[in-house]
Amino acid sequence: MAGAIGILVFDGAEELDFVGPWEVFTMANELRKRAGKAPPHEVMLVAERDAAVRCAKGMRVLPDVTTAKCPPLDVLLVPGGQGTRREVENRPLLEWISRTSAGCQWVTSVCTGALLLTAAGPARGRRVTTHWNFVETLRGRKEAAEVLENIRYVRDGNVVTAAGVSAGIDMALWLVGQLHDPAFARAVQRGMEYDPAPPYFAEV
Repeated sequence: MAGAIGILVFDGAEELDFVGPWEVFTMANELRKRAGKAPPHEVMLVAERDAAVRCAKGMRVLPDVTTAKCPPLDVLLVPGGQGTRREVENRPLLEWISRTSAGCQWVTSVCTGALLLTAAGPARGRRVTTHWNFVETLRGRKEAAEVLENIRYVRDGNVVTAAGVSAGIDMALWLVGQLHDPAFARAVQRGMEYDPAPPYFAEV
């Protein structure tokens, strides 16, 4: 069972990449509280600076803790978004990801967050996935052993990478099943009323 879950945020992070998993992890806490038990996770947003972060679509969020003051984490989640193209050149942040992930039970990403995990080291030489529109770019960097496409999430050891945006919810629910058990993950899914039935899926 994991305790501290850190979700990295930065300017240009894709909102649902981190808000979706945030909902999964905090719903797990809520279900435990409803059962009269202590919440199993401390879920926090982590950023380099103690200031508002403006995300890809304009949402502004405040981090709970800075990278400099972040406690040891059991789970690290790195979202994607246009900001990853800038942050892949941010050496201090990549070094923080590398140091922090070394002590994590699980290291995860959503969408182009895989770019930061491969550049920083945790996903280098691993099988990963990312947003369909970024697959060839990530392959071209030649940091991952294999970049899979047409798949929602990929596990390689303790590294789990999810494809774009909503796939992060699927990955986070799977992770809850690993941290607890599949039945609890299904209860979290039901609590969120997450049962995707996209409109126009059957349109011909």
